[in-house]
Amino acid sequence: MTAPCAIYLGATGIGLKHNPFGKDVANLGLYRALARYAPGDELPFLAFNRMDNDDVAAELYQDGPRTKTISTTSVFNDAVLADAGTLVRASADLSDLAWMRRRGGDRAYSITGLIHSLAPPAMRDYIARAITAPIQPWDTMWCASPAVRAALSDMYEEYADFLAGRFGGGESKPRPFPAMPVIPLGVEVDEIQSRVAAPGMRETMRAQLGIAEDEVVVLWVGRLSFFEKAHPSPMFLALEEAARRTGAKVRMVNVGWFPGGEQHRELYEEAARNHAPSVTVDFLDGNDRGFVDRVWGAADVFISLVDNIQETFGITPIEAMAAGLPVVLSDWDGYSASATNGVEGFLIPTMLPPVGSGWIIGQRHVLGMESYQGYAGSVAIHTAVDIAAAARALEALIQDPDLRRRMGEAGKARARSVFNWPGVVSQLCDHWREQADRREKADSNDPNPERFPVSPIKGDPISAFQGFATAALSPTSIVSARGTNPKATLNAALSTRIDRIGEPFRGTNVTQALDHLIENGPCTPTDLAETLGQPIDQVTLLVVWMVKLGIVATD
Repeated sequence: MTAPCAIYLGATGIGLKHNPFGKDVANLGLYRALARYAPGDELPFLAFNRMDNDDVAAELYQDGPRTKTISTTSVFNDAVLADAGTLVRASADLSDLAWMRRRGGDRAYSITGLIHSLAPPAMRDYIARAITAPIQPWDTMWCASPAVRAALSDMYEEYADFLAGRFGGGESKPRPFPAMPVIPLGVEVDEIQSRVAAPGMRETMRAQLGIAEDEVVVLWVGRLSFFEKAHPSPMFLALEEAARRTGAKVRMVNVGWFPGGEQHRELYEEAARNHAPSVTVDFLDGNDRGFVDRVWGAADVFISLVDNIQETFGITPIEAMAAGLPVVLSDWDGYSASATNGVEGFLIPTMLPPVGSGWIIGQRHVLGMESYQGYAGSVAIHTAVDIAAAARALEALIQDPDLRRRMGEAGKARARSVFNWPGVVSQLCDHWREQADRREKADSNDPNPERFPVSPIKGDPISAFQGFATAALSPTSIVSARGTNPKATLNAALSTRIDRIGEPFRGTNVTQALDHLIENGPCTPTDLAETLGQPIDQVTLLVVWMVKLGIVATD
């Protein structure tokens, strides 16, 4: 069988680094799930630099059986891409990949990008650029939640309307948007549930954390960032209100890391002291993945009142449900589709200011007056979460263990039916098969693809700057060896490091090329390409390099 897809890594590695972001955890989970559950017996990764195949396989399969051959290859390996049929990038930056594909035809394969966030203006810019690149309907912008799809569709339609109005016409023509399916990200439900259900797990973890038997533990897992994740004060305020009403011993355990270091830890600790004085609040290191995997077993309730436009889905609420914890979540973006209010937990209402209120916030960032963190944090501090509703939800869960149990069981069932990786991978592969069928049956939306084989903006620099030079080499120009001892001139160039810059672009048959010119006399670059068995593009670069260094001359 062939590969289900090829995965574009570019310059990134595959494992988790210190202080990982949620998207890093989600991407690694996706790669592992494709390796384990997708059909086929191969899975190629496209990288800038060759990686050790066995190291990649070990990261993907860990101690489990290796069911696919894992390989790494160049990002320019068109044969692998054509065989796989789908190129997957775990980000939404697809424009350059679409232009790269065009050299072999728009129908050579499909491209899938995964949207982790729509918040950063720079990110919105490159996501929007996809519709001005040769992206086709058989390509995919993977939306992990309905909220993302709605926002993305609105952005595409508005941008297309602007372009149509600016350049005239085109409003009645079908717009070549990529497909925008809603397919959630997943978790390994069996692994999570087996760890939590291990004998003595709850007692061991609570003892390790110094948690008393009669304490109700409310857990947060994730980056501790008030500017890119969730402002903590509403959670502290709601917990304090619920603790006072119930009279229970309430403990909030925060597991994560502070992007702002100790300074931000101090801000969180201050907020906890001021807003939740009767609640014990812990901040624990989330870089120990083994500890994070086990900490679910110590908790009674999971809370995540996200208020940030950076967020689009959220893996930790899904992990919490898989672990059997009732969830208290903000009714916000992808969280709204994670759980059902009153079933697996509670969705807490949120509120934004009226349309138009954030124009200056946006422009300060766009003009470089404000960092992205300041931009996102400014929106978050003006996004309200209903503290009264959150307090009521927490009160109900704190004082009713049976409610916690029922909602936890419902969460486990939902995690397995909706968010389990095998099912998610099956949805993805079904979508890719539908896209392959669409690709095979459809024509390109560009009536003249050969007119623009590369991007006119970021394509071939030699084509873009032809007017800078006096003349250009032609494939039919006559090339001849220059001087009385051209081999000596070549050897001098090859032994001069500064002269060997850019060597990979022109191939390595320079000695054979010069020998052919000396033995057979002048010929054209086209003749040399045939003799060397190299692409004409490489040979023309080689010829101009030899002209530059006085090895050959042209007519």
